[in-house]
Amino acid sequence: MRFPVKKFFSYYKPYLKLFLFVLFCALLVSAVTLMFPLLVRYITKNVLEGDLSNALTDVYWVGGLMLVLTAIQNIANYFLDYKGHEVGARMERDLRSELFAHMQKLSFSFYDKEKTGQLMSRVTTDLLMLAELYHHGPEDYVKYLIRFIGAFVILFFINAPLTIAVFCFMPFLGACALYFNKRLNQSLRDNKERIADVNAQVEDSLSGIRVVKSFANEYLEIKKFNRENNRFLGSRKNTYRVEAYFYNGMETFIQLITIAVVIFGSASIVGQTLDLADLITFLLYINFMIEPIQKLTHMTTQFQEGVTGFQRFMEIMNLKPAIENKADAVILSDVRGEVEFDNVSFRYEDHTEYVLKGLSLHVNPGEYIALVGPSGAGKTTLCSLIPRFYDVTCGNVRLDGKDVRDIDLLSLRKTIGIVQQDIYLFAGTVMENIRYGNPEANDEEVIAAAKHANAHEFIMSLPNGYHSEIGQRGVKLSGGQKQRLSIARVFLKDPPVLILDEATSALDNESESIIKESLESLAKGRTTIVIAHRLSTIRNAERIIVLTENGIAEQGTHDMLLEHDGVYAHLYSKQFELQA
Repeated sequence: MRFPVKKFFSYYKPYLKLFLFVLFCALLVSAVTLMFPLLVRYITKNVLEGDLSNALTDVYWVGGLMLVLTAIQNIANYFLDYKGHEVGARMERDLRSELFAHMQKLSFSFYDKEKTGQLMSRVTTDLLMLAELYHHGPEDYVKYLIRFIGAFVILFFINAPLTIAVFCFMPFLGACALYFNKRLNQSLRDNKERIADVNAQVEDSLSGIRVVKSFANEYLEIKKFNRENNRFLGSRKNTYRVEAYFYNGMETFIQLITIAVVIFGSASIVGQTLDLADLITFLLYINFMIEPIQKLTHMTTQFQEGVTGFQRFMEIMNLKPAIENKADAVILSDVRGEVEFDNVSFRYEDHTEYVLKGLSLHVNPGEYIALVGPSGAGKTTLCSLIPRFYDVTCGNVRLDGKDVRDIDLLSLRKTIGIVQQDIYLFAGTVMENIRYGNPEANDEEVIAAAKHANAHEFIMSLPNGYHSEIGQRGVKLSGGQKQRLSIARVFLKDPPVLILDEATSALDNESESIIKESLESLAKGRTTIVIAHRLSTIRNAERIIVLTENGIAEQGTHDMLLEHDGVYAHLYSKQFELQA
């Protein structure tokens, strides 16, 4: 992937004035730093070697100037450190917000393939490294470049041959840096992938901690975690090996430079082409030339980590949602709830088998239908095509005669309420979770929705009523209680089309009875499609659609299908035998 330079630098734009002020502080710090050896040279060469009767006055004068420069340097350093980090933090905030907002737009097909831990790593660790580059990168390069160039110019005027001798080492340093840069970049990329795998494993294990403990499989999770952790260790060891080669190679050249200065400088003093004061100054400035080289390893690591982080950021940002609005998307109004599947075929990937093939079905406004059939027949998939969680491979899905692909996504999904078997409740209060169905609703509307869902009584029995914390994914509530909150959420949304995806299959009989009453209340006056596992719960459906791997096998009322003695009758009798 080509590195998007323009995009990379665009994140400086909102903070350009502050950033330029930070760079000015970096330049000022470096300029002041370069003046100290010149002042030392002035004292040793001009003051102490001249008339000593007035030397003390000159020393005090130079000392006072040094104190002023020190004050300037420290004030500039303060702003450099504080405001520089602030710029980096603000940019990190912007990048993270942009990435998270983009992730919200990506379709189910993306999340079907990605691990949550991997994505969390991109949102957190990668952007933290990138922010370090945004802040420290330009600051360090300006600071050390000024010192390096300034030291070179000053040393060249002090002794040109000795300066040129020192610079003979630079091509070798450059070649060494380029070689190890490439190896370090790949190694750091491997590190990010390995730590993302660790995050994914932690997220997976902790999310399923109740299943882990119920099977007493803690040792298995530890084993899986240790495998990913050791892979990360391996990638880190490789990074440290490359860094060790790089760092020690640089140190060798630095030592050779210092030796060369001492030998050639001493020889120049013997040859009377250089005096002791100039050699002392030369050695002081050599530190400013060597410092950027010493920092090169850190700066290179920071650069590579930041660039790798930005590349991984752009990998996600460059992904286009599989489901997008058309330019002239229609906004729905006065939805009647007529749903039509016209010769629909669907498969998840081009290389996979069709889940649905050539299926046609018409649901009238306000009709209550049930989808039944064996697992894998495509019941949930069929319903997922209505709100465009996935797009059909072939054919059309229509709502009130309009192809759902022509309807604005927000408008489409606001008209459809979904109650699933696997309820997801957010960490927070009961009130916040019900209000998720309509963030603009007031407290009275939330309470009314809870009453419709038969949830008000149990909510009021909680320690803080509607303001009770329910824990991550509602762990403090029973299955029936969670289900009633999810129904209240849909009541508050008040959609004209309702999809009930096996909403009672995991509940006990008592909870099922309460939930069934709530669902029947919710379904009144709405187009309702029920995916049923327990066939006893859909006897009163106006129409039952029997879906198999070959499409719609039969349809009709409960009594009609039993008389027909086909697939439905077989499923019903088999389930009745199991229950008996």
